[in-house]
Amino acid sequence: MLIYIVEDEANIRELESYALEKNGYTVRCFENSNDFYDAIKVQAPDLILLDIMLPGDDGLMILGKLRRDPSFSKIPIIIVSAKTTELDRVKGLDLGADDYICKPFSVMEMVSRVKARLRGVHDRNDSVMNFAGITMSEDTRTVTAGDMPVELTYKEYELLKLFLTNSRIVLRRDDILDKIWGHDSTGRTLDVHIRTLRGKLGKYGKYIKTVRNVGYMLVNENY
Repeated sequence: MLIYIVEDEANIRELESYALEKNGYTVRCFENSNDFYDAIKVQAPDLILLDIMLPGDDGLMILGKLRRDPSFSKIPIIIVSAKTTELDRVKGLDLGADDYICKPFSVMEMVSRVKARLRGVHDRNDSVMNFAGITMSEDTRTVTAGDMPVELTYKEYELLKLFLTNSRIVLRRDDILDKIWGHDSTGRTLDVHIRTLRGKLGKYGKYIKTVRNVGYMLVNENY
């Protein structure tokens, strides 16, 4: 599998590259956004390790561009950054990062997280999912509620997809947090996103039920 590292600090770039190559991955490294953009147009990687503070476009700008581009929106992206506050982590995850590793980091943990994200990569059918008036198209990454289009952020989309693929199943809070936000997340983050998602779905938001002291489930009690 091919991994791109976008990191302007040579020692960190070399450390990440060495550890990943020792674990059997093919690695390409980039010091700035321009070189990275040129490379990804030619060959998309299986995963990206992305620093935030970079020359040219910073990591968050790169992340936003990739998540808005259907050609690259499904590539797992792990931020590796010295920006370590909760606000920094939440911002990165909400913009679409799959995981967030704070510097300084354990090399073994970094490799473990990369392996975990790559295990989650699988062939996705460009299918349409429907549930009680909610429709999601994976090929166009669009959502409708009734006949109305619903504009969702990256994390809201992933959260709804998790519910649609596990409808009528109770999802534990910790499991949802781990699947959508990775290690750096809080219960408040989940609650806020559930509330916002329900609001955007309008009358269809009622199908996202709170299961007290456990989590949430997508269910239509009329069926």
